[in-house]
Amino acid sequence: MKAEEALLEISSQKPLVHHLTNYVTVNLVANTTLSSGALPVMAHAREEVVEMVSLASALVVNIGTLHPTFVEAVLLAGNRANERGIPVVLDPVGAGATSFRTQTAERLLSELAISAVCGNAGEISTLAGLAAEVRGVESLAGDAKEAARKAAGALGVTVAATGETDYVSDGERTLAVSNGHPLMGRVVGSGCASTAVVGCFAAVGGADAETVAHALAYFGRAGEVAAGGAGGGGTFEPLFLDTLATFAGNPDGLEDSLRVEEASG
Repeated sequence: MKAEEALLEISSQKPLVHHLTNYVTVNLVANTTLSSGALPVMAHAREEVVEMVSLASALVVNIGTLHPTFVEAVLLAGNRANERGIPVVLDPVGAGATSFRTQTAERLLSELAISAVCGNAGEISTLAGLAAEVRGVESLAGDAKEAARKAAGALGVTVAATGETDYVSDGERTLAVSNGHPLMGRVVGSGCASTAVVGCFAAVGGADAETVAHALAYFGRAGEVAAGGAGGGGTFEPLFLDTLATFAGNPDGLEDSLRVEEASG
């Protein structure tokens, strides 16, 4: 599903997107979801996640601030999401930095039916079994295109590896998304927010490579426009949220400014 169609569907359906996310970026993730036209809920307690995900149209899991009780909640919510047949999107934040993070990401991929995995080049390279350098939650090295292709083939899910150019692959088809702006890297949580948008699009269009790529292109295009009026990361964030909302409210003509292409090589 392309961006204009997805945004119109989100506006019409107002899907509830359940986020099991990290406490560093939870506010930006919630506001990004809301600005994109969907409804966010940030319910983490294992005592309520099954009930909450029963009301949702998608589940987004972000392991940025990892804890054993969080993993328990994710497994409960993920199994219920799988029972209901709604998409589950995983952001394996910091995979490759510590064994706990890497093993947790691998466990979730093993025990749950994940629809899409979205991470930076280092995180995706780790899951693909490729050499990568991850420091904290930041990727310092990794070939995004190769990582996306190999991880998608190995895991059997749609994989997005983000960077200066984002690459989205289903193992056979790989798309390159070149929308975006360097200021997006100056805001903590921009990667988490991009995965939230993928969750919004997946709620109405599934998680095939085209839908995920267009979600990232919409996100990147909003960053380009917002950067034009920003003086730095501090002024960028509110402008960015406003721009996401503007496009979501009136997506006519948005496709003309999105740069989604078949990846070469």
